[in-house]
Amino acid sequence: MRTVDLLIIGGGSAGMAAAIQAKKEGIDDILIVERDEHLGGILNQCIHNGFGLTEFKEELTGPEYLSRFVKQVEELKIPYMLNSMVISLTKDKIVTISNKEEGVLEYKARAIIMATGCYERSAGAIQIPGDRCSGIITAGTAQKYLNIHGYLCGKRIVILGSGDIGLIMARRLTLEGAKVICVSELMPYSNGLNRNIAQCLNDYNIPLYLSRSVSKVIGKNRLEKVILTAVDDKMQFIPGTDMEIECDTLILSVGLIPYISLLDYIDCPTSSTKGAKVNEHMETMIDGIFSCGNCLHVHDVVDFVTDEGRLAGHGAAMYLKDQLQKGDAINVLPKDGIGYVVPQQIDRNNQEDVTFKFRVRRPVKDMNLIIESNGQLIAKIFKPVLIPSEMVMVKLSKDKLPLLGEEVSLRLEER
Repeated sequence: MRTVDLLIIGGGSAGMAAAIQAKKEGIDDILIVERDEHLGGILNQCIHNGFGLTEFKEELTGPEYLSRFVKQVEELKIPYMLNSMVISLTKDKIVTISNKEEGVLEYKARAIIMATGCYERSAGAIQIPGDRCSGIITAGTAQKYLNIHGYLCGKRIVILGSGDIGLIMARRLTLEGAKVICVSELMPYSNGLNRNIAQCLNDYNIPLYLSRSVSKVIGKNRLEKVILTAVDDKMQFIPGTDMEIECDTLILSVGLIPYISLLDYIDCPTSSTKGAKVNEHMETMIDGIFSCGNCLHVHDVVDFVTDEGRLAGHGAAMYLKDQLQKGDAINVLPKDGIGYVVPQQIDRNNQEDVTFKFRVRRPVKDMNLIIESNGQLIAKIFKPVLIPSEMVMVKLSKDKLPLLGEEVSLRLEER
């Protein structure tokens, strides 16, 4: 069995940022394990621009963005394994890895960072009724076919769901000569960033139908038609509102789920984000195992994934240097109007400011964000506009931590 101080599972933007930060803080024995043939994860197929606006104050494509971190990894001589799959891990931090060059390997790590990203909901996950024909794929798969392999997935396309990848693919497919007939969204609001709605739909006259979903797919071998039907406020189909659309492809952009199946081996507590429950250092409830990026909660901007990776790398470095002095845990709770909040715990002995990250349940305007504990107001922050597709971050000064009771909550209140 081999040993390593810090083993990072996943070589995307979160994993690389975590490794770089830990290295800069004096952790030399690091290994990144990546299942793909390149570092960078999903960014390899994101050839559109819009990355790096926060991180580099530039507008980069996905490959340009990731290349800057790959360069740092190589300059810092941080080891990494490609085409390597982590099969299992234990609470004792024994990680089993498989690759075709060396077979099955075991590593005993002192600390582990989970940076495994997320996966897309499929047609089976949302149980679309109708025929089981070809031509129904996820937006990420369509992106990979086109941007990596050069294959156009269809010519007449309907997109279900207004997530950012689906919106971006609407533009990309249009530019490649396909006809994107429409984007249909179950909710009464879009789940994508406003800039993507403007740049990917409005600029190309692609209609967006809200409160409407696919009630049936029709096709013998290949998809021939979809039926779009309006839904009420209980998400039930409304009779008599059917739209029949002839198409050969249905692309699903219906949500992302953190990929945390490895944590099932160690019974790691999870939260409403579908990711692990963590503290302010991105440490899970399992000692010495950290989580960050899209496997913790789905981000809207890769720059924030990178920043969270650095936070996990910093936390892991402190852990390895025995600098994480743990005291009483304070539970962090989402309340009125807040869908979730990360972290879910903070330590009373923490010596650093804490950043809360959260999403709202529905679009709202002119709201006060209330942070309170045991009935005591800790902070009130005005927010003119909040939408579910955009993650919000607020910082709580370390000076206010002594004011907190056993719980601290975040909620919205009308101004």
